[in-house]
Amino acid sequence: MTATKEQTATSPVSEREYRMVCDFLYQEARLADESRYLEWEALVEDDMVYWVPLGEGDFDMNKHVSMIADNRSRLRTRVAQLATGKRHAQVPVSPMRRLLSNIEVQRLSDDSWKAQCNFVLYELRKSSTGKLEVWPGRVEYHLRRRADGSLGMFFKKVMLVNGEEDVPSLAFII
Repeated sequence: MTATKEQTATSPVSEREYRMVCDFLYQEARLADESRYLEWEALVEDDMVYWVPLGEGDFDMNKHVSMIADNRSRLRTRVAQLATGKRHAQVPVSPMRRLLSNIEVQRLSDDSWKAQCNFVLYELRKSSTGKLEVWPGRVEYHLRRRADGSLGMFFKKVMLVNGEEDVPSLAFII
């Protein structure tokens, strides 16, 4: 039986579902932090949207300017560039660590979930300034269960606290 939109919007997620989504978020963050982009890309669905709007808010990606607004094809190109190890802004690769907190999970349908959390990403800019950059914000993920039971990501929206200000180059997967 398929749940209606009303049922899924009000249906709480189980502890098992919450843990499964959290485990995915932690894995996704770890792979990005370690610049393991090909493994990171394996978490992505074919209809993926990767979006970094200018600031926090309820924006329309098609009507507002964005820092990044990638469909799956553009994201594939971005990952391929990073995977070469020759992207000058990331030679040598910036060591990064991100912290996720305040994770909230909602059901979108029987086999898909929306997760939101706060994050802080620390990036050491070894290739340019040697400066430690701090990237705080909120991220929204949309995930779905794959045929093999694993989760795949089909939407990621990263809202940076300082997204309306001048920000250094985002030469990595944030």
